[in-house]
Amino acid sequence: MNTLLLRLAGPLQAWGDESKFEYRKTESFPTKSGIIGLLSAALGRRRDEVLDDLNVLNFGIRIDQPGELLHDFHTARTADNKNTYVTHRYYLSDAIFLVGLETDDKEKLKNLEEALKQPVYSLFLGRRSCPPTLPIILGIRELPLLEALQKEPWLVTDWRQKKDKFRLNNKLPVITDAEAGLAGSFLKKDLPKSFSPFKREYGYRALVHQGYVEFNNDTLETEHDPLEELR
Repeated sequence: MNTLLLRLAGPLQAWGDESKFEYRKTESFPTKSGIIGLLSAALGRRRDEVLDDLNVLNFGIRIDQPGELLHDFHTARTADNKNTYVTHRYYLSDAIFLVGLETDDKEKLKNLEEALKQPVYSLFLGRRSCPPTLPIILGIRELPLLEALQKEPWLVTDWRQKKDKFRLNNKLPVITDAEAGLAGSFLKKDLPKSFSPFKREYGYRALVHQGYVEFNNDTLETEHDPLEELR
């Protein structure tokens, strides 16, 4: 099997989860529907195009830096401009995720990799107001999904690893797709069938927590270089 690894990081991320009316919530990690949307944008697909070829990719994430939940609000007017109301929007601030997409078709992953390098439409992390930082593409690993997620180095900077080691107990959670009915799995309405603005439609998929990846960073230097992220 082959796995395409992506790094999702930015000032803000928002992965839609049970968003209704004035409340726009976010999941604590990237949703499969959000990643399929990102890939569709890179490929230049219309919102009403079939997504079956992307949905079959085995999907998994590793939470390298969970970030902080941010609550924002906007004041909006009704269509007749006579009344106003407040909308609540939630974001993840300063989060970093490792995302894996697995298939035995390596050529398919190469096509996705090329599309992400030169996307047709702008890429964003769940919402248009959440652009990603670079790099996004980490490359294709000739490994199964879970092994690729377990072996990839921690994606945060050395000084932050040293700081987060104690706050996070040095353990990074891993969540992947699962076979329906697998012991310990749970269902989530997160499989996109259509992104059409006239009829958005999602199905259920099974997920499972695969434990944690633990890193030993006792030898890391703790000196903080404020310009490191710009190099």
